[in-house]
Amino acid sequence: MKVPLRWLNEFVDTGLPVADLAHHLTMAGLEAEKITIIGDSWDKIYVGHVAAVAPHPDADRLVLATVDAGDQRLTVVTGAPNIARGQMVPLALAGARLIDGHSEGQVYRTLKPSAIRGVRSEGMVCSEKELGLSEVHEGIMVLEADAPPGMPLVDWLGDTVIEFEITPNLVHDFSILGIAREAGALTDRPVSTPPLYDLGNAPAGPADLVTVEAADLCPRYVAVAIDDVHIEPSPAWMQRRLLAAGVRPINSIVDVTNYVMLEYGQPLHAFDAGTLDGGRIVVRRARPGETLETLDHQVRQLDNEMLVIADAQNPVGLAGVIGGLNSEIHDRTRRIVLESANFDMKTTRRTARELRLRTDASARFERGLDPNLARDAAARATLLILQLAPGASVTAFADIYPNPVTPRPLSLPFAEIERLLGVRYEPEQVRDVLRRLTFSPQIDGEGEGATLRVVVPTWRSDVTLAADIVEEVARVIGYETLPERLPTGQTAP
Repeated sequence: MKVPLRWLNEFVDTGLPVADLAHHLTMAGLEAEKITIIGDSWDKIYVGHVAAVAPHPDADRLVLATVDAGDQRLTVVTGAPNIARGQMVPLALAGARLIDGHSEGQVYRTLKPSAIRGVRSEGMVCSEKELGLSEVHEGIMVLEADAPPGMPLVDWLGDTVIEFEITPNLVHDFSILGIAREAGALTDRPVSTPPLYDLGNAPAGPADLVTVEAADLCPRYVAVAIDDVHIEPSPAWMQRRLLAAGVRPINSIVDVTNYVMLEYGQPLHAFDAGTLDGGRIVVRRARPGETLETLDHQVRQLDNEMLVIADAQNPVGLAGVIGGLNSEIHDRTRRIVLESANFDMKTTRRTARELRLRTDASARFERGLDPNLARDAAARATLLILQLAPGASVTAFADIYPNPVTPRPLSLPFAEIERLLGVRYEPEQVRDVLRRLTFSPQIDGEGEGATLRVVVPTWRSDVTLAADIVEEVARVIGYETLPERLPTGQTAP
């Protein structure tokens, strides 16, 4: 999983250099495999303001752009079809090293001043590909309007990405929020969460908006109907974060679902409500002989051990794996149903395996997700959609959650920590560590008879035994602090 540092810093400010942060997380069980710096090759590339655009005197497909970069004003010859007066753009000066947008792969070239059809070009306005941000080369990259002219581009757009190997037992860490919780616990820094839409005030949907027929395979299903959306490219800041995290931007609605999945670890999906027969969502097992053409344009043969999302008649998605082409979001979509659900891990794993179709969603569901993520993720996505689509409104809401999962109490003799780890910790130190992990610790009694009681949050499905609590104490304090000696004991003659 790729974690952009600027994004992570919105959740927790550890105050640590990136290498130290990666080391601390690795020592605590989250292996940081790679650190990548976005913009480390952007020397002599700045934020530029397009002050004027004029036709080239000797070429119909070229224009002359006057670009301000702080204390400099340059003339740039460009054929970019999307350049316009007033834009903020990446401006490369002579000596900058850029990726050749017309070559396959990453072929770097050093920019030199040159005359293009008789006009001297003193720099270059850059595409995303030329900067190494994506494969897009059809036009220049347009920055936010508040980008300061003359600022080095690396200061505006640069980032650092830490890539983690998330093992199957660490599904709670498979998100920006999950990594932030770990980093906050290790550094004793507070963790912030982003604002949410208040679904408590959303209008309830019709009684048949969502029907869960296979409740054993779908513990929770949250649906939000949103009207008057407009499908457009998502804003530049969101696209950059998705790209840095390894996700290709598609459109404003799909990008929000992927963005929130990366933030919360909860996969979401959006259906074009206009395509749903009866305007309904039905969660059921597939029927013999049913097929579904999925978003990758493959026709899938289904069986009755697969869970599908259907409308009143036909499947419109494979639960926890991929959506159907028949309910895809497109340019004419005006009403959506946003899905944030919890699906059975074994069924999801089997479906993905049988169809040889592993997705970002199935990779999370097949590890076992916390059902309590679903509503917060839906609320977060709803807020972002409304922010990106002024005039859109929530028209219906449903939350099918018959058997809520609650935090789990656990207790153990306090002396068990020393017995298992071979080192004695003060009660206050143990209490502090478990507080940072949001385990609500309490120590009853004193000395050898003391009892440690905790309440395990629902997102920590990996903590089920007393020994798991001891392990949490050890990894936050630091495995490297444990004594390097073998356990001792009596052996039979």
